[in-house]
Amino acid sequence: MLPVVGNPLTGLSDRERMVAAKFAEGMTYREIGETLFIAPATVRTHLSAIYRKLDVRSKVALATLLADHRQQDLGQARSEGLSTDESGPPVVAVLPFDNLSGEERWTRIADGLSADIMVDLARFRDLAVIARQTMLSYKGRRDDVPSIGRELNADYVIEGTLQAEGQRVRICVQLVDAHTGVDLWTVRYDRSAENLFAMLDSVTENVINVLATCHGKLANLRRDAVRRKPPASLQAYDCYLLGLEQKHLFTRASNKEAIRLLARAVELDPGLARAWTALALGHAVDACNGFTNDVSASIESWSTCVKQALALDPADIHARIMLADLRALQGDIDAAVEEHDRVLAAAPNDADSLALLAGSLALVAGNPKQGYELAKRAIRLNPHTPWYFGMLGRCSFVLGLHRESLVALRQSAPDSPATLLFVAMAHAMLDETPQVAKITARLADEFPDFTPEVFISTYPVTNPVAITAIREGARCAGLS
Repeated sequence: MLPVVGNPLTGLSDRERMVAAKFAEGMTYREIGETLFIAPATVRTHLSAIYRKLDVRSKVALATLLADHRQQDLGQARSEGLSTDESGPPVVAVLPFDNLSGEERWTRIADGLSADIMVDLARFRDLAVIARQTMLSYKGRRDDVPSIGRELNADYVIEGTLQAEGQRVRICVQLVDAHTGVDLWTVRYDRSAENLFAMLDSVTENVINVLATCHGKLANLRRDAVRRKPPASLQAYDCYLLGLEQKHLFTRASNKEAIRLLARAVELDPGLARAWTALALGHAVDACNGFTNDVSASIESWSTCVKQALALDPADIHARIMLADLRALQGDIDAAVEEHDRVLAAAPNDADSLALLAGSLALVAGNPKQGYELAKRAIRLNPHTPWYFGMLGRCSFVLGLHRESLVALRQSAPDSPATLLFVAMAHAMLDETPQVAKITARLADEFPDFTPEVFISTYPVTNPVAITAIREGARCAGLS
């Protein structure tokens, strides 16, 4: 989102700022409409108001204005000695990639690859990405990374190279600490150039999801920095990051801590939409896993937080998935399916969204086979996030792939009662009695209020195929 304090762009509404930023990034009316869940005609109306308020006449002028004010804000932060580590999301600079081949056409392809990575990173609200117009001025410069970091007030720099020989292309990408010049992450792709654009899209999607998702490299680096702060100095964004981490551990204690941290985040910054979404997820986890003595209150809190998140940011994909599940919980399956379709159209390459949606399609409403494929795609995009495997395990179980379900669940949150439930049922369907007895005893001891029917009623599991599979698995495991 565009900066607010001390910025003349504050004459725009929140929605107008979103539209302006996305239009300047090069998105079409249709793409902006799909992302923000508004009609293309409404996008056109917003742009007319934006042009009038900012006194600009073209997309180029609008993009230049946004880039200029972005740089002014960064310059002011530098002059005041502010660190982005203290005030909000990390600032990322993507340098134009170097072409190590002799042909000029590969220079254009290298430029396009770095631009694609930059644009896709900018769509993550947990990152602040330096504008492309600014970064083009660094093309061909050989400054050391700390110098570039100081000039841009960036926390991290992404740089890369492209080298082509015949029909083979080697692409190397590095994430560098802009303060120290230390390499934090490096990857190399050796691919065929036979289908060039598909290859470039695949590389971009992988880089984005490994770096920018909720358990991506950048989020983990940021959390490590936050944990070094004294607890009393934590700000809203810090609490949000730490709360998100706790939520994804899926234990009773961790979820309680997640709700505490996320509630503190929205108390410090009531406008932090994604913290409201994460808080909604925390209350949903409480309800679905039997972590609470008052399921109705948890569902009500879940609903309240989702509404607040969407009021602040109608384009929050995770909030819309939560809304779909609430619609199913209220008995409106058709509305849930419509939300799922809109989410998939708006975020086809975001691993976090795909993994969340996979569980909803398999268990709530939709095609379990499609959910299974989405979960596998999320893991291909970023294989380092445990809860993705939990969603794959659930989808696999519903499809009757019990051995595959166990393989996935072993890589998921090991202490979650929902994970234990599916592990027990999968072993039962494979007639592995000793393993079933061990896990069901643990469920009875540690989670006496959690039952298959509690999970079905609160997840909510409304997909008939999933209901049948879970009830049969629970019967075989002696849990019904």
